Amino acid sequence: MSNRPLLNRRLAGMGTTIFAEMSALATATGSINLGQGFPDTDGPEEVREAAVRALREGRGNQYPPGPGVPELRQAIVEHQQRFYGLGYDPDTEVLVTAGATEAIAASLLALLEPGDEVIAFEPFYDSYAACIAMAGATRVPLTLRAPDFRPDLDELSALITPRTRLLLLNTPHNPTGTVLTADELSAIAALAVEHDLLVVTDEVYEHLVFGASVHRPIAALPGMRERTVSISSAGKTFSFTGWKVGWVTAAPELVAAVRTAKQYLTYVSAGPFQYAVAEALRLPDTYFATFRSELERKRDLLDAGLRTAGFEVYEPQGTYFITTDVASFGEKDAYAFCRALPERCGVVAIPNSVFYDDKEAGRSQVRFTFCKQDSVLEDAAERLQRLRA
Repeated sequence: MSNRPLLNRRLAGMGTTIFAEMSALATATGSINLGQGFPDTDGPEEVREAAVRALREGRGNQYPPGPGVPELRQAIVEHQQRFYGLGYDPDTEVLVTAGATEAIAASLLALLEPGDEVIAFEPFYDSYAACIAMAGATRVPLTLRAPDFRPDLDELSALITPRTRLLLLNTPHNPTGTVLTADELSAIAALAVEHDLLVVTDEVYEHLVFGASVHRPIAALPGMRERTVSISSAGKTFSFTGWKVGWVTAAPELVAAVRTAKQYLTYVSAGPFQYAVAEALRLPDTYFATFRSELERKRDLLDAGLRTAGFEVYEPQGTYFITTDVASFGEKDAYAFCRALPERCGVVAIPNSVFYDDKEAGRSQVRFTFCKQDSVLEDAAERLQRLRA
């Protein structure tokens, strides 16, 4: 064989995702995994039974329609209208995907050309960098800095160039837990309209906002519906992350573009689960309110444990995650800290530095997830007390 590298140069340096690495470390050491964001209990029993019923009735056991089963597309439309007053056509403005990760990949592959620039808030979910690279585009980070992780809108404006094609937003934001305010969204929308930019927005934590924070889709703002691809999924809201059911809502021409790329990725997926998610989206308001308050309580439980253990904690406004700083322990390298943490305490976490291009900005930040049973969070908090020794 030649000496030419086997991995496409666009993906050089990506390697194994940090989630796979740290989850393998948790298994190898028998540690509590507060790294990867998946619940350790299933979601609503009626939703699980809806999937079983679909399997037994033979619905979705063969290839479902490319855009998604009609029942789910209609339920997505009803959800967008119910919570945000956004109206969509289930036949031309909705696309079901293999989770939000595929929706992001298909959107970026469809909408970007080599040489285009994409502005994204860092720290960013690791698939963003990989998908932008696969599209041949260039990522341009806007760094969210501790302690409040708010976007500098003047800096955002300055980053826009004639090559800027797209803004990639994530609110509620993983990993910082920041929820963009109405004023921030309005300013971002104004820039998108002024510079004729597309917006792809990852809203998978839309129902996980705490306290006085409110999730507002940017697609609802003036001039944004026709230029915004909104992405969400069932995994985080209903605690069935393994089902991988996500969706896109957008204007017909944007959905058509994304569907063109998506059909050559998975084509279709999760047939029986699509019927179950359709029922999940129609659960009463009490489900969503209870789910949110329960996760907020878990956030507070882990927050208290981390502070007692000696971490500097940045309280999140949403998501599954708490970002901390380990400089208080005299640590400077979050990655080295997380590699050693299983042996020191029997707990696995994620170094935020892997989500930054500006490594110094997140060098000492560590992310923990709180979407676990109380007993697990309490055990992890107790183990982390060893750091004070």
